[in-house]
Amino acid sequence: MTDLLSALTRRALPDQIAGIIERPARESRTQPWPSWVDPRLVEALAGAGASKAWIHQARAAEAVHEGRHVVLATGTGSGKSFAAWVPILSELLGFSSQRVSLASLTHRPTALYLAPTKALAADQMAALDALIAAAEAGARVGVATADGDSDLSERTYARDNADIVLTNPDFAHHVMLSGQARWARLWRGLRLVVVDEFHNYKGLFGAHVAHVVRRILRIANHYGAHPSVVFLSATSGDPAATAQRFLGDSFGPVQAVTEDGSPRAGSQIVLWRPAPVDSAPPDSGPPSDFETTTKLATDHDPDELPSEDAPRRAANSEAGDLTAFLVSQGARLLTFVRSRPGTERVAEIARERLEQSSSHLAGTVAAYRGGYLPEERRELEGRLRVGDVRALATTSALELGIDISGLDAVVVTGWPGTHASFSQQIGRAGRAGRPGLAVFIGRDNPLDQYLLDHPDVIADTPSESNVFDPSNPGVLIPQVCAAAAELPLQESDATVFGLEGTELFDELAREGLLRKRPTGWFWNTTLGIGAHETVSLRGEGSTISIVDSGDGAVLGTVDSARADTTVFPGAVYLHQGVPYEVEELGSEVALVHRHRDEELRTFAREETSVEILNTDESIELSTGVWALGTVVVSSRVVGYDIRRARDGMYLGLVPLSMPVRELHTSATWWTMNAGAVKEAGVSAADLPGALHGAEHASIGILPLFATCDRWDLGGLSTAAHLDTGKATVIVHDAVEGGSGCAQRGFDAGLAWIEATLEAITTCSCTAGCPRCVQSPKCGNNNSPLSKHGAQDLLTVLVRSMRDDRPKGQL
Repeated sequence: MTDLLSALTRRALPDQIAGIIERPARESRTQPWPSWVDPRLVEALAGAGASKAWIHQARAAEAVHEGRHVVLATGTGSGKSFAAWVPILSELLGFSSQRVSLASLTHRPTALYLAPTKALAADQMAALDALIAAAEAGARVGVATADGDSDLSERTYARDNADIVLTNPDFAHHVMLSGQARWARLWRGLRLVVVDEFHNYKGLFGAHVAHVVRRILRIANHYGAHPSVVFLSATSGDPAATAQRFLGDSFGPVQAVTEDGSPRAGSQIVLWRPAPVDSAPPDSGPPSDFETTTKLATDHDPDELPSEDAPRRAANSEAGDLTAFLVSQGARLLTFVRSRPGTERVAEIARERLEQSSSHLAGTVAAYRGGYLPEERRELEGRLRVGDVRALATTSALELGIDISGLDAVVVTGWPGTHASFSQQIGRAGRAGRPGLAVFIGRDNPLDQYLLDHPDVIADTPSESNVFDPSNPGVLIPQVCAAAAELPLQESDATVFGLEGTELFDELAREGLLRKRPTGWFWNTTLGIGAHETVSLRGEGSTISIVDSGDGAVLGTVDSARADTTVFPGAVYLHQGVPYEVEELGSEVALVHRHRDEELRTFAREETSVEILNTDESIELSTGVWALGTVVVSSRVVGYDIRRARDGMYLGLVPLSMPVRELHTSATWWTMNAGAVKEAGVSAADLPGALHGAEHASIGILPLFATCDRWDLGGLSTAAHLDTGKATVIVHDAVEGGSGCAQRGFDAGLAWIEATLEAITTCSCTAGCPRCVQSPKCGNNNSPLSKHGAQDLLTVLVRSMRDDRPKGQL
């Protein structure tokens, strides 16, 4: 394999590399495993290459052994799971070696492991099996996965016999907690709850899972157990406070372990601009047999918009090309892409490039994303591990800690939304102490362009804290109801849910959801629905199966919330590069057939309106108001654009009549009164376009201040909003009940708007482009739009926020 950085540098055009960030190497720091660790386990750990513990492993394991809650927040590949497994495995090995008469006096220790994905639980299962097999020496320790893919015998074994049960929050909520009495054996012996990839729990999902874990501890306490919780997290901001907010105060304090003792090889992060559309990258020279073709320069990805000023190739097209180039250089890599359709497109482009230059490698590139069937995902993971697949174009699904070692490079296509996610993604390259290469391709949007121009933001900004709100009423109320169905609520349970008293319990009883009895508050079973069915952990509801009408094969699934915009009638659905046309969309199934024209792609168009329901906080400014509150977003797919895949050429609009969807969520908004608009010098004719540009740019920049990306947000701008009576820009969370991102925007205030103004002011285009005021997700085709009007409005707004802000605000 060639020196990847040198090969990439030779290949780059003069302005393509915006910067190179050097990550220094780090020596390991170790100490012996604690003396209480079972000698058989110490020997097994040595066989796995861990004869000594890294300091963070030893410290976290010691805290768990002492019965404390702990959050371990260290880098990718730092062996965090060992810190959780060593205490419980030592206890189980010791327990199994006791005499039967003594063992019968105590409940056998058990542990529960929660992962955000089934794949991660399966991966941990394989690692645990290997470690236990090396350590058992006659003592039996049972491990089992239990999730939606498990058959009845696997679930029965997990429930009745397993010492360690690996699952996900969805199964824990819908099966284990809803039928908690059947899992009594697990609860009685519960010593440890492991929450893996903790940084992944954010927004609505994070708020729900926080309550799931609290309910698990509540049930365990009922059965006499008082387990420790260990949170395994990537490096994040203020992990102790975040984990404490997740767990609440009623179960005790959480200790943080953040000093990383694992070694890290030096690596480079290349900040990469896509090539101009009228240029082709120079030949990289030997030893590569990769050749650049003229198609590289003209290939346009319809997911992105062409820039007005020095237009560049779309980031997904660039990612597909770089993926093929790195594979041709002998690299194994992951290419992270922002959307599911994008993964298919990147893999398709990479295969096409390799077919032209290194045809024997064309079959070594594939897509990996949500919506694939479990067996297909497991096969791809296995093929990547053994080297049959050399590159996967993937969504953030492979950002998590699945053990895929030996990767040489990572390509990150567009900012993933948070520094924590970015660190996780680039950390997938060069694991096990080997140097790795990461390439960050900036997309044509304000945030990515800002980061390319400010590499210090990437290099020096610490990881963010998770944003989630367990007190969100849309989360709290159904979670309280689910808890009441598991065990009657008592006065002492109020603190479990972060409540100061039982007023909410009484209110739910008055509304008929609960029934108050002398022994507590019970779920009202006469409602005809189970309490657990009212909870949607991921805010997505049911799933829709995508079925080939020709042979009845299930190709994959899509969340019902996304169905209107992805598998609408007439949509082109890509699966491993093969296009299918959607015939019919039902409540449970979308029927598709192979598409006769492989060149066509479809993109939904939506109409949206936003109604302000209430204002929670507001700050009066001379220009208007800066506010935070609750809104209802009404949206409807009204048609879809047809574009040609190879160059993005617009071919027409097909109208559709789809149902209206409503979303109750949180929003931040600001208004501009007539005086402020006049001061900005924006005419009545230009005002809608100026507000529209300010809306797009602010949404594009907000991920710099909140744990999200622009696809987690929505917005609306209007010259005269019905609820405010003034020119208004609204930026809202894109999930039911809110995710906390709009709140972060409100709190960031002046810093957010200043960065937005800078992104527009420093962009070299003349009339607006995706780097500043255009948006790839705009339902109005980026019309009307005024870059200069947006700049003028934001200049006045920034001046007002600086001069008029109340002390300590904005």
